[in-house]
Amino acid sequence: MRDPYEVLGVSKNATDDQIKDAYRELARKYHPDNYTDNPLSDLAGEKMKEINEAYDAIVNERRHGSSKKPGGNTYNNSYNHTNFPEVRSLINQGRLEQAQEILDGVPPQNRDAEWYFLNGTVLYRRGWFDQAYTSFATAVRMNPQNPEYRNAMNAAQRQSGQQYNPYRPYGYGAYGAGCHPCDICQGLICADCCCECMGGDLIRCC
Repeated sequence: MRDPYEVLGVSKNATDDQIKDAYRELARKYHPDNYTDNPLSDLAGEKMKEINEAYDAIVNERRHGSSKKPGGNTYNNSYNHTNFPEVRSLINQGRLEQAQEILDGVPPQNRDAEWYFLNGTVLYRRGWFDQAYTSFATAVRMNPQNPEYRNAMNAAQRQSGQQYNPYRPYGYGAYGAGCHPCDICQGLICADCCCECMGGDLIRCC
């Protein structure tokens, strides 16, 4: 992988806000929605994948290297259920990086069905349907009576082509390979099936 700072076109001394701005500008430029029925759509998808990976690499590097989250605030690594409404709000605002940051702060042993549902929602919104399906399926296994989780899993299943396996261990493959960033937002019409999810706001095309 190329140097992530080079991919985003910023220096290693750039502030967190400058990095965010660079990422958003590139994402607007190369978003696959801008290249529908365009011969450059595949190239744009690959570029978008590279941009996402570069941004995530920088965020992870700064988070673990300085114990601070983007913006300079001290990163809270403690488990706190009250953060989940905030995560939902961030997702609805399209602030996926901040939502994922809070989710990543929950220790693996404390990740419950709601955590996996919200994690899957962030992945789904990014167009990473295989990973989203895995996370949703884990939420369903942990809480099979929740219709919101099951509707989300079914929507991701149609996009990813996965098959539900109730015997897969919790959390298996939540960050594994198999995502398709170049398909971002493609076919998200199936998200209508998730209209029960927080009034239809949570899973939607970005």
